[in-house]
Amino acid sequence: MTTRRLVLGAAVLAAAAFAAPAAFGQDPRASAAVAAARDWLLMTDHGDAAESHKRAGARFRAAMTVPDWQVALARERTPRGAVVQRALAQTVFQRSLAPGVDGDFALLQFRTSFAKQSDAGESLTLEREADGAWRVIGYFIK
Repeated sequence: MTTRRLVLGAAVLAAAAFAAPAAFGQDPRASAAVAAARDWLLMTDHGDAAESHKRAGARFRAAMTVPDWQVALARERTPRGAVVQRALAQTVFQRSLAPGVDGDFALLQFRTSFAKQSDAGESLTLEREADGAWRVIGYFIK
C-alpha cells in the first residue's frame, strides 16, 4: 500500500468515526488508549520513524515499510515544525471501521499547534490487539 493510500485511508476512517455521535461519560478504555496514542505521538514528535513503526499496530506495519514511513513522516511533520501544544478533542470507540474490518478501535482527535501551523489537527486510529495493548494503526494530519 502506498503512503498516500495509507494517509487517505486513515482520513476516511477518521472522518467516518468522527461523524458518529460521541459517547457521554468516561469509557474505561479511554485512559489506556489516550496514553498509547500520546506515547506514540511523542516518538513522531522526535522524528523517530523506526521506533514509531515498531510500536505501531499490525495493520500499520503491514501497510507500510519502515523506509516508506520515514519518508511519509518527514514529509508531513518536518514542514510544520515542532509541536507547540496538543490537546485531546475527542475519543470515540467503535467495533467496526468498515464492512469486514472488525475489532476494538479507538479514534482520537487532537487539536495541535505546530511552530509553523497553529491550527492543525491530528487524527489517530488505534486498535486493541490480542495482547490487550492499544496500538496506532492510522495517523492523519490536517
